[in-house]
Amino acid sequence: MAKLDRIDFDIISALRNNARISNKHLAEKIGLAPSSCLERVRYLRQQGFLQKAHTEIDLSALGLDLQAMVSVRLHQRSRSEFESFRKYLSRLPNVQTIYHLSGENDFLVHVATQSTNSLREYILDTFSERTEVAHIETSLIFEAVRNWDIPDNLIHEE
Repeated sequence: MAKLDRIDFDIISALRNNARISNKHLAEKIGLAPSSCLERVRYLRQQGFLQKAHTEIDLSALGLDLQAMVSVRLHQRSRSEFESFRKYLSRLPNVQTIYHLSGENDFLVHVATQSTNSLREYILDTFSERTEVAHIETSLIFEAVRNWDIPDNLIHEE
């Protein structure tokens, strides 16, 4: 793995907080010349540290006011069963994120719907009908807080 310095981590952190920042503003924020900053960003992309840029969507503005985490346990725990179910989940509308887990449950699925009634119907229609599903548990999300900071213990001073 390539070694990153404090400047690389500052660039990653700034882009993680705002992927749309211009190179000029990023360079000012980091304290580099724009050309040096651009080269660093290119290097970080080439090395795979920077992959995709996303826009955060306000789901409630889209009418998806209720979010939940759905824990799913499968009857059998074979590779083909996992792959088949993961593929199925990835095609479902309203699924925001899919986590494949170790432990008691096999998947944790973040879903967003309009209301408790629509969530109930969604769960019944999309999860309960699947023969490979042994257990479902749904937890409502009251609040989600993301930490965009990079842990300090990853930053190596040169």
